[in-house]
Amino acid sequence: MAGGSDLGNIIVVKNALATEELRTREVVARAILEGGPATAADLAVRLKITAAGVRRHLDSLVEEGVLEAREPHIRSVASRGRGRPAKVFVMTDGGREQFEHSYDDLAVMAIRFMSNSFGDEAISNFAKYRADDLQRRSNEKTVKEGKEKTRSERIATLAKFLTKDGYAASVHRQKLGHELCQHHCPIAHVAAEYPQICDAETEAFAKVLGTHVQRLATIAHGDGVCTTFVPDLDLVKRSNEKKAGKFTEKIAQKINKKSTR
Repeated sequence: MAGGSDLGNIIVVKNALATEELRTREVVARAILEGGPATAADLAVRLKITAAGVRRHLDSLVEEGVLEAREPHIRSVASRGRGRPAKVFVMTDGGREQFEHSYDDLAVMAIRFMSNSFGDEAISNFAKYRADDLQRRSNEKTVKEGKEKTRSERIATLAKFLTKDGYAASVHRQKLGHELCQHHCPIAHVAAEYPQICDAETEAFAKVLGTHVQRLATIAHGDGVCTTFVPDLDLVKRSNEKKAGKFTEKIAQKINKKSTR
């Protein structure tokens, strides 16, 4: 009897450990889903898990097709200096689908029915209605915080708003503006079939931020991340003026050379 009891305890412990492993593996996968591509070292620091433990989970997730290991971006390699650059892990389409909301297929079916019954105009009207709602709720959040915001603060506020809506958004400063990245799209299947939804969403971002924006990539079209560029118009203007000045200078130099011959 004692032996049977010990065996039962061992089985319970093994099951508990297996459950904990799966739970940690999901945490690692979700960290990449919400935070974007990352190295094993980055994840170990962020999640406070040993580097060996993170690599074990990453290997399993790659084997399962949830993640994919890629070479780092050229800028990342340059910043690391010498040595072999660490692999960057990104979410695959299959892995992303595991985190999709279960109502996605139902939404596709409902909008398809709307399209078949009332035509493409109904889809465009729906896309605009959804975008207007996004704009209204985002503006309400800004008003509640009770102060006039700079462009950078507005973008950060929009990213927080989108994250709460399930889009795992982040902002990255670029040379001539900001990149607003959405690492997850709960309506990816719908947007893939009806791009009007992405187009209307982009227009809503422009209205919320009060400036022209440019959609560079979307998960719905097969990209790893939805990326929207928000230009800093003052920086763009100065950059263009600088380029124009250099061009004018080159023309003047050519004219001077010809006149001295």
